[in-house]
Amino acid sequence: MLYYRIKDMLLVKQMLEPKKLEKLVLYKQSINLDAEFHSATARTVEEVRKLIEEGFDHVTDLDGIKLFRKRK
Repeated sequence: MLYYRIKDMLLVKQMLEPKKLEKLVLYKQSINLDAEFHSATARTVEEVRKLIEEGFDHVTDLDGIKLFRKRK
């Protein structure tokens, strides 16, 4: 979950201080296994604010609609 939140493997490495690089590689591989997400859309600033407060991450914009997701 740490990598998912900060999306910086070098920072994760510093924070977890693994003794072997193989453990870090296994950690990175495991974060994508069985990843399930809730998705949501927003059109207004208020909707965006509410989703961010609920822990959703902005993914992209599509035809003026903002797409968000968060892990289940």
